[in-house]
Amino acid sequence: MTNVIEQGQVIEGKVTGIKPYGAFVEIGENLQGLVHISEITHGYVKDINNHLNVGDEVKVKVINVEEDRGKYSLSIRATEKKPEVQSKPKQPQQQAQQDSDSNGFNVLKDKLEEWIEQSKDRETYRN
Repeated sequence: MTNVIEQGQVIEGKVTGIKPYGAFVEIGENLQGLVHISEITHGYVKDINNHLNVGDEVKVKVINVEEDRGKYSLSIRATEKKPEVQSKPKQPQQQAQQDSDSNGFNVLKDKLEEWIEQSKDRETYRN
């Protein structure tokens, strides 16, 4: 008797193969699904081999089932808590931005005045 695999189900599996685009995981007797590289973990994955090895036991969530085609799309990252993103302190960054903006505009303002004077000198010279 085979177990029915349904979308949304979280099950234990075993990594049976690794390709550049994902990892194949055995999820039942004679059943395997694919964990796409984007579903390995939260964040960017350049090389799956840095995260998984053949033979690893993993917990996966079934995210899509095409039973008639025998395809099971799986996700490891859907079983993991998303890491919290630490926010950067805003005050020093805002102050640095203001300082650079005011310095940049002052330099441009000074240059503009210089360019206007040069333009006036040229006009005087031409006439």
